[in-house]
Amino acid sequence: MAVNRISAVTRHLTSASAVSETLSLLSPTGNHRMLIGGKLSGAANNASIPVINPATGKPFTSVPDATKQDLDDAVSSAKKAFQSWSKTSYRERADCLMKFANLVKENAQVLGRALSMEQGKPLPYAMAEVMGVASACAELVKHGDLQPKITFEDAKQRAELHYVPRGVVGGITPWNFPLAMAANKLLPAVITGNTVILKPSPYTPLSTVMLSELAVQVFPPGVMNILTGGDGLGQWMVEHPDIVHITFTGSQATGQKILKTGADRIKKITLELGGNDAAIVLPDADIKAVAPKLFGRAFFNSGQVCVAIKRLYVHESQYDSVVGALKQAAEGSVVGDGLDKKTQFGPINNKMQLHRIEGLVHDAVQSGAKVVAGGHRFDPTGKNPDSYFFQPTIVADAREGMRLVDEEQFGPVLPVIKYRNVDDAIASANNSDFGLGGSVWTSDPEGKGADVARRVEAGMVWVNDHLVSHPTTPFGGIKLSGIGREGGGQIGLLEFVDMKSFKIMKK
Repeated sequence: MAVNRISAVTRHLTSASAVSETLSLLSPTGNHRMLIGGKLSGAANNASIPVINPATGKPFTSVPDATKQDLDDAVSSAKKAFQSWSKTSYRERADCLMKFANLVKENAQVLGRALSMEQGKPLPYAMAEVMGVASACAELVKHGDLQPKITFEDAKQRAELHYVPRGVVGGITPWNFPLAMAANKLLPAVITGNTVILKPSPYTPLSTVMLSELAVQVFPPGVMNILTGGDGLGQWMVEHPDIVHITFTGSQATGQKILKTGADRIKKITLELGGNDAAIVLPDADIKAVAPKLFGRAFFNSGQVCVAIKRLYVHESQYDSVVGALKQAAEGSVVGDGLDKKTQFGPINNKMQLHRIEGLVHDAVQSGAKVVAGGHRFDPTGKNPDSYFFQPTIVADAREGMRLVDEEQFGPVLPVIKYRNVDDAIASANNSDFGLGGSVWTSDPEGKGADVARRVEAGMVWVNDHLVSHPTTPFGGIKLSGIGREGGGQIGLLEFVDMKSFKIMKK
């Protein structure tokens, strides 16, 4: 039987590799189709949703708006495919991932351009995100073979722990890193023997649905399904009885709804819900050295990163120096269209988030804070008054009780909070419902830095860095920042399998 399964997959890969006409559709303004049961198609009712370029505020293409019937068809196909895919060898699944990685690399330019246009990020960062999908395939292939473990053995008995695929996985992704988040859902699911339904954010569905044109050439029908649509599609996925695991990255409010809905069926839920990361600058820090990194870790992707620095605590002896350095960095930043080579920071992705940022800054000023750099919506091109640009903004004299400090802003605005002693700074940093990341900045990383870092309540903590985690450690938070972990080699893969205990009596 094993030989027959290998042969079937090999035939599929050989025949699919000859398909070339789909690649002509890989353009930002092409005829974009979803992947359902191994076939590329529009919505059952031919409905579509517009894709808006935040650098102009205008739609430039559209994607299908999936119906409930489309989802049912995808789930039915995924459930059927699971029966065979779950029995394939690890080597077969790894081969599929590497073929997919090669297709992603071959089409990186057009994928990167589409990503930049729909999300707003500068093209070099979009390209890095695309290539990150290919890298993730290679990384998972290194760690994805979850072999059974013998936990005990003697002359009479042996105890084993096996890892078994769970079934149909539903992945729902956000708009800040569409392809990176798609990779976090799709790839671990299929390498561990599951089948998957993926839904990207309706704000950034384009680059993800374009993956359909590549996945159809690699994976057997039903293994990987990609559907686009509004929030209703996500709700249908969570409610669907045949989707046994939902992995979601997005807002706290939506995550809590998913958890409540999934509880009725005791559905496996993985949630990454963002954070309000605090960075504490200790009195001994070299401000000239750390200020550029603080700015970069706060404003990367125009601050639209769940694990960016969202609150900055600075000792009163260095407060003015830090604020001055951040002000200079903000005023020297180049904001513009992501396709412009000079651009360092793109727009806010969508109008709703833009209005939220405007409201948080207004509330902070009304509450006594001072905007020392930026603070306003603007059009750097002078040609697109409907665009979603907001100036990189530094807010001084911020304090707890202001919405900008207490809530996650998720944009290019950084509140700087003054403290008198380190214990107070730690207490303030921990006084949050979130617990995703945090950092400590100091000239004594192994001593004071490590001591303070151990007291920070977060799933990920850095000393003299932030934002960029090491691939050997998993990503995830505590408190309202989520449940479960992604990445970190086999640690993240364990989210996608069930554990089965064996006890074998030899005599």
